[in-house]
Amino acid sequence: MSDFTLIVAGDPGQLTGGYVYDARIVETLRNGGWKIDVVGVDGRFPEPDAVASHALDSALTALPDGSQAVIDGLAMGGLPAIVERHASRLSITALIHHPLADETGLGAPEQQRFRISETRALAAAGNVIVTSVYTARRLADFDVPAEKIAVIEPGVETGELASGDGSGTPRLLCIATVTPRKGQDLLVEALAGLTALSWQCDLIGALDRAEAYVDKVREAIDGHQLGERIHLLGAQTRESLAAHYRQADLFVLPSHYEGYGMVITEALAHGLPVVTTSGGALAHTLPDAAGIKVPPGDVTALRDALKRMLEEPETRQRYCQGAREIRDRLGNWQTAAEAFGEAMKRARSTGAMR
Repeated sequence: MSDFTLIVAGDPGQLTGGYVYDARIVETLRNGGWKIDVVGVDGRFPEPDAVASHALDSALTALPDGSQAVIDGLAMGGLPAIVERHASRLSITALIHHPLADETGLGAPEQQRFRISETRALAAAGNVIVTSVYTARRLADFDVPAEKIAVIEPGVETGELASGDGSGTPRLLCIATVTPRKGQDLLVEALAGLTALSWQCDLIGALDRAEAYVDKVREAIDGHQLGERIHLLGAQTRESLAAHYRQADLFVLPSHYEGYGMVITEALAHGLPVVTTSGGALAHTLPDAAGIKVPPGDVTALRDALKRMLEEPETRQRYCQGAREIRDRLGNWQTAAEAFGEAMKRARSTGAMR
């Protein structure tokens, strides 16, 4: 019998922030002797279809009474009835990276529907793990009591230092799934006003999550005739990502909102200065000494921050030095996994079944 089963939406091997967090926690705990099953449930998420409902129900039904299940918020937020059905015989922990209701681009009815759905699902879970203090506070709006929440921030591997020294064409790097919340369209618009300066920009991230938005970003790149300067590269392997970090001079994340923003910490682990927004937890994820934060959705402010970084190599180098100093103080995955394990032990000892 496993120590716990982690249930996620779709393929567990996806290389986006939440899935990487889940995978690294599992990998590190397994190396420490934990027995963990990982189940990817089929279907459409976060707006679940019948396939998704059946898949989550089947995954939970397969667990023996008294088992511990950790369900990623993307898989459970839209299916509260399934969680409620199994809460009386399983110890269920919700793993929340950010509330589904906070996704960019939702209309008021969709936000309200997710808010009601997630509030129900979280009430059925015995415990909740979140990846930032910001998200822990945010869950007060979903009626989750503070004593039910454990905050376990992501770890990071200290990567090879970026080699950019300001002597060549500045290489900008943005790593994020291409969806409205990540704001790549804003980055394109900001860069369109800086064509007189020297730069290249790589946009890395999955292109299959929001096809209409991907088309919008492509059209913006083409419309501004930036196809030779902005490269929409799609998802990349870990090895390729490491190479892109090494070759970059500046990391950019124009997100409207993040529940933590793991790629910011990864950029710091490579000693990269950062331009990002203050959306959600990003206001706290990026230390002031390592980069510039602008209001989310403000193209002019984003353009001004990028212009400053590009026109003032000494400013970029100062933030680069700040990133390198912070790099030595970043938390690691071993510490994060140990905290996760302790949270699961507490859930087991309290018999957190509803």
